[in-house]
Amino acid sequence: MRTISAGLQAHLDGRAATLCRCWRLKRRDGAVLGFTDHDDALLFEGTRFEAAAGLTGSEAEAVLGLGPGGEEVEGALSSEAIREPDLAAGRYDGAEVEVFAVNWQAVEERVLLGVFDLGEVTREGERFRAELRGAAARLDRMRGRIYSRRCDAALGDARCGIDLGRAGRRVAGTVRSAGPGGIVVEASALGTDFEHGAVSILSGGAAGLEGRLVAVTSESAGAWRLSLLEPLDLAAGDRLQLTVGCDKSFATCKARFANAENFRGFPHLPGSDAAFRIAKRDGLHDGSPLVP
Repeated sequence: MRTISAGLQAHLDGRAATLCRCWRLKRRDGAVLGFTDHDDALLFEGTRFEAAAGLTGSEAEAVLGLGPGGEEVEGALSSEAIREPDLAAGRYDGAEVEVFAVNWQAVEERVLLGVFDLGEVTREGERFRAELRGAAARLDRMRGRIYSRRCDAALGDARCGIDLGRAGRRVAGTVRSAGPGGIVVEASALGTDFEHGAVSILSGGAAGLEGRLVAVTSESAGAWRLSLLEPLDLAAGDRLQLTVGCDKSFATCKARFANAENFRGFPHLPGSDAAFRIAKRDGLHDGSPLVP
């Protein structure tokens, strides 16, 4: 059996004392952020890894075979690094995270420990926790289509076929006021057709972010109150672009867009409610379509 000399053991122990972890996060919009649990910033491979500004790691879990494995990271929400509006708007969804072990005294001595996908992100006050999923976790993703009464196409994509550039389907607006009660926007013409639609922020602190509209109600002549699915950091004067929406139902596809031929759901497929329905004398059981 080989033995390690006292000098070599001391050398290895000394290196272990100078190791730190670094995380390089690559968002889908091209932004790259670096973080380290060392107490000073590090620079390598063209990325600056900020100290105590974003992430700290937990114990990593590795498994044999095709199990996903993974680990978690925690961090503080701050305007300099990771902002709550960016998390809420989905800027970090699907981001790639590279994890390094680095000798902070000589950063050229480093090892890439793994490449992960950013998974579920939970927020707790001024802190957040993010799950890092290993490459094997991609094997758990659903492939193909499932039978559903609602459409599984994205409004405006090739499978849907709706032209969102058509007049009236995108409207420019300006924020008049923003608060807990919602956002009041000045726009020429909005209405219920924009519910479940998209709102793109064109200027201000949240420029580049996108949210989802839940409800649109008339506030006054030329002004509309918007309810968003997730909060966005908006202020008076910010410019927006609002896009018409769809709730994925066959009725909306047919009535709002006259696009029934391209509907990508199965509205006429009887569900479990039909299978377990009790036959009654006054009930209608003539085999007619469930959806006209």
